[in-house]
Amino acid sequence: MSFVVGLIIGITIGFALIIGFVRSENGRSKRRSALATMIAALARMTREDSQKLLTKEYYPSWVVFSQKQKLDWLNAHLTKIWPYVDEAASELIKANVEPILEQYRPIVLSSLTFSKLTLGTVAPQFTGVSVIEEESDGITLELEMKWDGNPSIVLDVKTRLGLGLPVQVKDIAFTGVFRLIFKPLVDEFPCFGAVSFSLRKKKDMDFTLKVIGGDISAIPGVADALESTIHDAVEDSITWPVRKVIPILPGDYSDLELKPMGILEVKLVQAHGLTNKDLIGKSDPFAKLYIRPLRSKMKTSKVLDNDLDPVWNEHFEFVVEDISTQHLTVKIYDDDGIQASELIGCCQVKLSELNPGKVKDVWLKLVKDLEIHRDNKDRGKVHLELLYYPHGVGNGFINPFNSTYSMTSLEKVLEDGSGGENDLSGKADPFVVLIMKKTGSKNKTRVVNENLNPVWNQTFDFVVEDGLHDMLILEIWDHDTFGKDFMGRCILTLTRVILEGEYKDNFQVEGAKSGKLSLNLKWAPQPIFRRS
Repeated sequence: MSFVVGLIIGITIGFALIIGFVRSENGRSKRRSALATMIAALARMTREDSQKLLTKEYYPSWVVFSQKQKLDWLNAHLTKIWPYVDEAASELIKANVEPILEQYRPIVLSSLTFSKLTLGTVAPQFTGVSVIEEESDGITLELEMKWDGNPSIVLDVKTRLGLGLPVQVKDIAFTGVFRLIFKPLVDEFPCFGAVSFSLRKKKDMDFTLKVIGGDISAIPGVADALESTIHDAVEDSITWPVRKVIPILPGDYSDLELKPMGILEVKLVQAHGLTNKDLIGKSDPFAKLYIRPLRSKMKTSKVLDNDLDPVWNEHFEFVVEDISTQHLTVKIYDDDGIQASELIGCCQVKLSELNPGKVKDVWLKLVKDLEIHRDNKDRGKVHLELLYYPHGVGNGFINPFNSTYSMTSLEKVLEDGSGGENDLSGKADPFVVLIMKKTGSKNKTRVVNENLNPVWNQTFDFVVEDGLHDMLILEIWDHDTFGKDFMGRCILTLTRVILEGEYKDNFQVEGAKSGKLSLNLKWAPQPIFRRS
């Protein structure tokens, strides 16, 4: 009997425990679900949402932490320790910068060294810091700095003529963004193996050069040479993607050094509708192209005289060191002879927008200033064809910029023979415009439809006033329903036909991969009439 009673009591208690456990688990499940819902809602909260929930006195500092932070605390400490920083850094800067100045020393100077260098009493101010989340094995910070300093910097300058000049660098104003990369992360204090630093962006850098006890402008060329040297030294020594690597823990950090990533091939094809900078005639445009703004790394096109729609069709090659941040800059100038060239307009292409191994054909609008994103004035546009191919591409890669592969838009039109392929009808509809350069008188042939080897068999007469100084220009055009496409040209002097009286020859078409014009030229002097 006691056994049965015990069994019943045990079963009852067991059922009670099971029911209690089930209820407990159901309650925990509901609480977990509610907690998950609350966490999801918090994850979606914005800074503005949190400000609605909490008054200012209860608003914690971590809530206002944004991507870019002010650094008043750092500036306060930097001001206190600046005298010690000045003393420690001055000799270090002098030892590291002098070799760079020597590397960029202009030819008009025989030596360029520091005779004095102190950073002055005014500490730089850090105006913001950002955390760049790019790599998992490192930490990248960007510090924005402003410095209106009063350093005491004196350069000992010696010219090729033996003249020594003590040149003071004063009134320095600098604003820029420095990038600090702590990489690689390790499990040993201070938790990173090395730190790399670079000037990520130079927003402004101004300074004044003054000869102690004299005027630097009294020696022509020295001031400009020194300014260019200082700017080039800054650009090429610490400006991104160039970086300085400082080892913190023992190890091999060669992978952090700057290395070429690939090659950028550029074809400067043409420009259209350039602003005219000349009062008489038209601008004489040429282009400067660069990835890094250094004289030694810039490429310059030929000058095309008196032309607002120039066709260069020139090829240039650049080394790419950071595809993610670098860009190609193109500046179009008007050549003014011995005077300084005047900027017509400029443009940029981000290299990150290029697909490796694929040609990008672009027309870019020219603007007055690259820092001004909105420019409503029409300054013309420039046509580029770009190809980026990284180092280590496969053997099957074909470079369409080499000498055996034609790929500009003009070259695509120019096929074998006197004409070229037409995108709509399959063949060109060529005609020729004949122009006397000095007088500007013109004649035009008929259009030969869908023909790669047209025969015109037409005769034209021109009155020539100064045959020895005039030229005959023959422009070949493809007639199209919506206009005409330029195909090539021949430019002939009249010297031979004046001397020989008549001759026939085949002339190579300029701008075309192949194709010739067959001409028969005859000189017929006009009779001289005299009154009796």
